[in-house]
Formats: sequence, structure tokens, C-alpha cells
Amino acid sequence: MLRNYFSVAIRNLWKNKAFSAINVLGLAIGLATSLLIILYVLDELSYDRFHAAADRTYEVDADIKFGGSRYDVATAPAPLGPALKADLPEIEEAVRFRKYEGWLVRKGSQNIKENKVIFADSTLFRVFSLPLLAGDPATALKEPRTVVITEKTAVKYFNTADAVGRDLVIDDSVPYKVTGVLKPFPGQTLLDFDFFVSLADAPESRNDKWLANNFNTFLVLRKGADPKKLEAKLGPATAKYIAPQLVSMMNTSQEELARNGDYIRYSLMPLTDIHLYSSKSYELSPTSSIQYVYIFSAIALFILLIACVNFMNLSTARSANRAREVGIRKVMGSQRSQLVAQFLTESLLVSAVAMLLALGIAWLLLPLFNQVAAKQITLSLFSRPWLGWILLALVLTVGLLAGSYPAFFLSAFRPVLVLKGTIASGFRNSMLRNGLVVFQFSISIFLMVGTLVIYNQLRFIRNKQLGFDRDQVLVLQNTNVLGSQARAFRQEIMGLNGIKAGTMTSFLPTSASRNDGPMFLHPVPDPKNAVTMQMWSVDDQYIPALGMQMKTGRNFSAAFATDSQAVVINEAAARLIGLKDPLNQKIYEWRDMDSKNGNGYTIIGVVKDFNFNSLREQVTPLALFLHEDKGSMAFRIRSNDMPALMAQVEQQWRAMVPNQPFSYSFMDDDFNNLYRSESRMGKISLSFAVLAIFIASLGLFGLAAYAAEQRTREIGIRKVLGATMTNIVHLLSKDFLKLVMIAIVFAFPLGWWAMHRWLQDFAYRIGIGWEVFAMAGFMAVGIALLTISFQAIRAALANPVNSLRAQ
Repeated sequence: MLRNYFSVAIRNLWKNKAFSAINVLGLAIGLATSLLIILYVLDELSYDRFHAAADRTYEVDADIKFGGSRYDVATAPAPLGPALKADLPEIEEAVRFRKYEGWLVRKGSQNIKENKVIFADSTLFRVFSLPLLAGDPATALKEPRTVVITEKTAVKYFNTADAVGRDLVIDDSVPYKVTGVLKPFPGQTLLDFDFFVSLADAPESRNDKWLANNFNTFLVLRKGADPKKLEAKLGPATAKYIAPQLVSMMNTSQEELARNGDYIRYSLMPLTDIHLYSSKSYELSPTSSIQYVYIFSAIALFILLIACVNFMNLSTARSANRAREVGIRKVMGSQRSQLVAQFLTESLLVSAVAMLLALGIAWLLLPLFNQVAAKQITLSLFSRPWLGWILLALVLTVGLLAGSYPAFFLSAFRPVLVLKGTIASGFRNSMLRNGLVVFQFSISIFLMVGTLVIYNQLRFIRNKQLGFDRDQVLVLQNTNVLGSQARAFRQEIMGLNGIKAGTMTSFLPTSASRNDGPMFLHPVPDPKNAVTMQMWSVDDQYIPALGMQMKTGRNFSAAFATDSQAVVINEAAARLIGLKDPLNQKIYEWRDMDSKNGNGYTIIGVVKDFNFNSLREQVTPLALFLHEDKGSMAFRIRSNDMPALMAQVEQQWRAMVPNQPFSYSFMDDDFNNLYRSESRMGKISLSFAVLAIFIASLGLFGLAAYAAEQRTREIGIRKVLGATMTNIVHLLSKDFLKLVMIAIVFAFPLGWWAMHRWLQDFAYRIGIGWEVFAMAGFMAVGIALLTISFQAIRAALANPVNSLRAQ
């Protein structure tokens, strides 16, 4: 019986090649898209789940409100981890991480800049299941100047993975002994680093400051411990350490902070939730958002449903052609269950063929998808045996879902009515089919609206006036290696043709360097007059070199020796201070309230607000101090021969520090990198929207062809009676276009609601104007009309003599 089902199924599919091809192609594209998204979602959900104690591991986060500012960060004080482990029996183990800018590692006579460097406690391997190829996990990071590296790093520097006991030379002079070599990580992890350095080499790790939050701290709870109850204990457990330092340093207490509305709170974030659920400023590695997982999962489902709808529509549309077959089978004794099995077999066969084609499409598109999504996903059934079960489940689900309605619809025909020719299934007679077309195009138009809004928001971000000019700005990194030659190097570069201005500081609007702390309006520190702000060290060329504008007052000047005790604040700081005229007023830094700086800093100018955070956040208070910082240099360029200018800059670099890496970027690229996730989302959404429209149009093409076929005789008669091509195109197009217009009515409100929610993540955002909906509607109608018109024109051009002869 099963063999008969397959024989009949293959015969019917081959008989209707065009419709079979449309079904297979539509399903294949839908399945390929869904498969790529499934792989993406599974990859996103897999972060740090391979650790043995992953379900008991939590990060300590800090929520701090002080001086008019609130900081919600994934960092904690240096002594917090050891103190909690000693005081709270629920904690089995703790590990701390401290991330710095990176290392200069010597290879031969050259130094290589390595950014994937993290300092870690010796308890690292008792918390995280990082597999060692060589080395003792119990002692690997116990001693100072020891480092654990990855296998690829060992090969890179020693040409072999057998690197334990060998030395890496850092910053030209400091040897670090390799005490362990890591195997490739078995899954995605936030700890994607090449160098794990003993935390004993981080001076801050030994201090007892509870008011500085610089360390990522992870705790492993004992089995059976309740994280909620432990979280409630964090406040009392840390209060006894924080209180004395508040009194000593800030002349206040936690009770006084509470009365002012300020606080310091700690909470626990599950390790496996960090990548997708943490909204905090994260230092270990870039995080994503569960929002994108939901969005892409919904898109995969929608595209798969569109492909299934195509199958249903085309199958039921051609039901009249198979009605006689059903009638004869029933007269000959076939049971309805047998007919259902027959049609479901056809559906499953189409689904299986589509899946084979989908695997080929996904395999071809995977490199491009990985590039756009910044992933390293593979499509290997051998390394992922569970993937085969997913594919089988997709084939069965799609086959049964797409074939269920046609199977039960066709098998329900009554043989008497069928054989009398009573049953007709023209396009106009099927409310369900019309509803499915509306559903298809509603989803497609919804994706169009979303894509247009994302594109417009990204364009708004790229073109927004930020308060500084990021175009044509060359940023040289790691210039601290120049040492005492830094000033001389800057002067040499300033003398090159094409260099218009330059500044020396690591605190650039697009860099990661940040430093915040409280400033006070009076010499005696008091939370009531505290203002928390960013505090940056810059030179006197910083403001003009970056194209910033002064609101009032003046910039720093080498002509004024007293500017070493001056400060320039931004408008946000001036507003928070609350002074009508801040010029010549003084502000004080609590840690410098001694004989060295008892007189505070005099405000000499207010610079107009410029965005130094993501545009998801408002501009926060900022203070600029005239202090030397050699971390980076930025030069404004005006040159028609950029390669030649860059060659001159590099030549000057090589002349002064020949063994140090020459590393640079352009400020506009650094700015755009802040929005890589949104940019990737926009590109992926655009691709999926195009695929959704293509699949829906494919189905519409098939329905239009069938509608033209069903009305062949009518079209012939109308042409004989004088109907023009325009009349025929209008006749065949109007019903379909009505459905597209109904789809627009459903899609627009849903699209507005979804994108309005998405835009709330940005402090600076566009409005969703009518032009977005006009463009989406115009594209939807245009694509539908183009699809339908092809078949309509073909029918209109047919010879009416042949049409009237049609059976």
C-alpha cells in the first residue's frame, strides 16, 4: 500500500511539474531560512552551558545611585568575592576577573598587540570547566607572572602546543611563564580569551577598596542553595565593609545615602543568562539580546508558515482537477483514511525533496550568513547528531502541516457530487484560500515595515550630529609605548602635509576608556553636594581637534599655567550642578582633597554636549582636566592621497619604536562599531524580508496562473467581444490586489507597535512616519501587481480561438 502511495504521489507531482516546482522551491527556501535561524538561535542559547556547575554559577552585579547618576554595571569591588566566600556558607567557590587594554607580546624581534587578555584568580578552573591540554589546573595561576594560553596561541608564539614552562615576554622586558595550555572550548563562552593571567599581577586585586567597582566576580553556590535567599543576604554581608569606608572617604554613611535617595546594591545574575539577558555594561565580551532571539525565531516561523500556506493554496486551488480522481477512488471502495494517507504522502514527499534542496541552499548561504551574523556556525550532521533529528522533525512538521488541509479537504468530497461535476473550486469561491493569501502578505509587509524602520534608525545614527566631528579622524592606538618620545612623535606627525590638528589622550568619544567618580561643590565631601561624572584627562588641543564647540567660557590654553588646576565641563554637568553661571566656580574631587589640591578645580568653560556613550543613552555629566595621557592620539586629516599619508605616519612610527606594532583606526569606523549588532540585525532582517516576499510572490504567481487557466474560456469570449489587454489584466488582478490591500490593513498597526517597542531602547531615535508605511505598501502592491500581471498579460495575449477550444 505504501509503495502505491509513493507511486501515485510521484506520478501526480511529475504530471504537474510547474506547480510541483513552485511548491518544492517555496518550501526549500522556507526550510533553508528556518534552518539557518534555528542554528543561530541554538548558538545564542548555548553560551556557557558546558560548564559542570553552570546551573549554580552566578555573577555579582552592582546597582549604584550616587551624585545624581545611576550606574548599573556587571562589576564589583576587588575584595567582594573573597569576603562573601568567607562569610556566607552558601558559596562554594568564587573567582574574579579584571580586564585591561591588552598586552604587547614579543615574537622574534617584533611585538604583537593582543587584546584577548584577562586577569583571573587561581580558582578559575574550580568555577569554569575550561579544558586544559597541559598544565595543572590547581596551581596554574597561583604564582605571579604566570599565564594560561590557548592552543592556537601556543602554536602562534612557539610553533607547538607544548608550551608549558616556556616564557612569553611582555612589554619588551617582563617574562611570564606559561603554566597551562587550553584546548578549544567545547561551546560558546563569555570567556573567549587567549591569555588568562594570574590576578596576582593586577595591583588592584590586593586592595580593600569597597567603593571601586572594577572586577567581574562569579560565585558557585553549593548544591541546594537558594540564589534568591543568598541575594537578600548580600546587602547585610557587604554593609559592614562598606560603612567604614563611606565614613572615612565620603564623610557619610549608608543611612545618609538612603536619606538622599542614593544606594549601593548587589544582585546575582545566572551565568547562562548573561549573554542574552544582561542589560548592564559588560566588559568580558560583547553580549546580545534575547529580543533578537525572539525576533528571529518569529521570522523563521513566519517564513515557514508562508511556505506552508503556498502549498495549501496551490493544492486546494487545483482540487477540481483531482476531484474526479477522488470520486472514482471512493466509488471503487477507497476509504477516506486511505485518501488522506495518499495526500499526506504526497505532501511529505514534497517536504522531503524540499529539505534536501534546503540543505544545499543553507550550505551555500552559510558562509555569507556567518559573515553577516558574526558567527562561526557549521552545518555538520556528524558533529551535531541532534541536528538530524531537527531536520526530520521539520520534514514531518512541514509535510503534515502543509498537507493536512488539502488532504482532509479533498478526501471529504462526496462522489455523487464530484462525478456530476457539481464541485468547483475556483479562486473566488475559497474564503480560506483568500485568508491565507492575506496572512502571507500581512507577514511580508510586517517584515518590510520592520526592515525600513531599522534602516532609518541606523541611518539616523550614522548621520546624527554628535557634538564632535568624527569624519577624517585618524586614531593611533597604544601610543603609550612611545614613552618620553610621545610629544616629539606628535609634533612630527603634526608637521606632515594633510594633518590639520592633533590631540593626545586615550579618552576619545568612540573609545572604551572611561573614568567616573564624584565631584563636590564644597571642599568638604558631602553626598548632598556630590555630582557623579566622567573625568577625562586631555590636552589643550582636544576640543578643537575633535571639532567640539564651546557653549561658554574658554578652552584650555598653554598660555595659562593655572589651567593645570582648571576644568572644562559639559552642558549636562552644568545642568546637574544647578548653577546659572558655572564659570569661575570651583568643584572638588574627593580623593584629591588634601594639601596637593585643597583649592579644587576652577571651571573655565562649558563645552556643548557631545555623545560619548551609545545613542541608547542620554549624554551624561563630563569633566575634562588638563593632564597628560599617552594612551592614544587622534589627528584630523585633510588629504587626497590617504595611502601616502598613512605610509608617512607609519614611517615616523617605525623610526621611533621599530619593534612596536603600528595600530590605527578611523573614528567614524569606531563609532559605527558601537552599533554592529543593530547593523547585523538590519541586514539579516532585510534578507529575510526579501525571502518572505519572494516566497509569498511565488505562491501568488501559482495562484494567478491557476486563476488564468480556470478562466481561459471566459477570457476568450471577452476578447472576441472586444475586451482589451488592459481589461483582461484588470479582471484577473483586482481580486488579488484586494487581498493585498486587506493584508496592508492588518500589517501596518502590528508593524508600528513592534517597531515602536524596539525604538524604546534608544535615547535618540526617529519617529515612525507615514512614509515608512507608504513605501512598504507601495512595494507590496507593486510586487503583487508585477507577479499577477505576468500571468494576466500572458492570458490576454493568448489566441481566443485556442481559448474557446479549451475543455
